Amino acid sequence: MSAAAPPRRILILGRGRMGRLIESLSPEYGFTIAGSVDIDNAGRDDWPGADVAIDFSIPEAVPVNFPKLAARGLSVVIGTTGWAAHESAIRELAARHRIGVVAAPNFALGVNLFNLIVARAAEVLARHGELGAWLHELHHAAKVDAPSGTALALLQTMRDAGYTAPIDVSSTRAGAIPGTHTIGFDGGGETITLTHTARDRSIFARGALEAARWVDGKQGWFTMRDVVGG
Repeated sequence: MSAAAPPRRILILGRGRMGRLIESLSPEYGFTIAGSVDIDNAGRDDWPGADVAIDFSIPEAVPVNFPKLAARGLSVVIGTTGWAAHESAIRELAARHRIGVVAAPNFALGVNLFNLIVARAAEVLARHGELGAWLHELHHAAKVDAPSGTALALLQTMRDAGYTAPIDVSSTRAGAIPGTHTIGFDGGGETITLTHTARDRSIFARGALEAARWVDGKQGWFTMRDVVGG
């Protein structure tokens, strides 16, 4: 009888709240933690060996750290937002090193299903120009980017669905809000709203771990829609 395969190893980039959640939940998904990269060791070359990396660091660190991960042949899950200006270069590196990448502004299952609902609503309401649209997102006070990556993704979803009218986008940063996104349409004497509310940050960590399990051993550039539908 052959021995069971050892657990796959995760390298965590950014050991803040999300990094610690991933660390605590990883055994449920068949992973062990190889180690972490933060401000203290990001500039060193002796990062622990791993099979897949999960990045919840800061926007400026993504284009700096990704080449090192790609050179090691690691599949990468990127949950950090705010690095879109570097996406084409990072995609090129991923293709050159033949690694798998899951990049998403939000890893919660419900948010990704919400995105599909918003697409359908935008498609239907695009035919009713008398309704005005808005998008409002709320996050904790420490979140740096505004609008959030999820809000920008929802905005793009609406545009891709054919909604061409103006969409007012606003952000709130206060307290410890995990994340709330509302799409609204208003006209005359009525209002339509669609809202997703995150009550617990663990949903993002669980989604990232599911993505890490899914992308391990794959090649290509993926989103959570691939993970959910795969």
